[in-house]
Amino acid sequence: MATKTEHDLIVKTDVEAELEGNPDLDAAEIGVSVRGGAVTLSGEVATNAERRAATKAALRVRGVRTLVDALTVHPRTKWPVTQADVAKEVERALRAAITVPDSVQAIVHGHDVTLIGEVRGNSERYAATRAVQLLRGVSTVDNMITLRERPASADTEDRIRRAISRKALLQARQIDVAVMGTTVTLTGTVSTWTEREEATRAAWATPHVTDVDNRLIVPSA
Repeated sequence: MATKTEHDLIVKTDVEAELEGNPDLDAAEIGVSVRGGAVTLSGEVATNAERRAATKAALRVRGVRTLVDALTVHPRTKWPVTQADVAKEVERALRAAITVPDSVQAIVHGHDVTLIGEVRGNSERYAATRAVQLLRGVSTVDNMITLRERPASADTEDRIRRAISRKALLQARQIDVAVMGTTVTLTGTVSTWTEREEATRAAWATPHVTDVDNRLIVPSA
């Protein structure tokens, strides 16, 4: 059985390999360190899209339980992107996204964007983030959009269990689903963070859900 130090080295090597295998990244600019199972990504990337690609790649690796994103976005252009530029791009993107309702608003502070408002479903909330997160000059997106109140349904738990069973990545027997009103709690164990995210998406499979509390554990070994 590998020691903690040996396990950290294995995870570090695997994360580096995953980064190097991603054509959308310059892996040479990204540093990887692992301590006690916690992975830290450091260095500079040119866009928020690269930052997101790097974190998603690391979370796909088996054994990664915690990820510290210490990456900074440093555009490789001689023309700086101002706060006003970011605000214009965000406004244009939200207006152009047909799946984002007019109730969604954005607050821009520097290169950070906060989304607020109320929407009918989680798909609209996710669409708002997707519309702005990869825009030029955007470093972070904090989605504070809320969902409108909706009635509870007696078959919510069954719907979610069926949705989880349909997901090829997931082993339904290792995931427990509990429903209280319109709030869903997921417990159990999955192998990777990608599977954890997949379970969250499955939990939103019914329109009677307003909140998902994902307590699924990703083992460090």
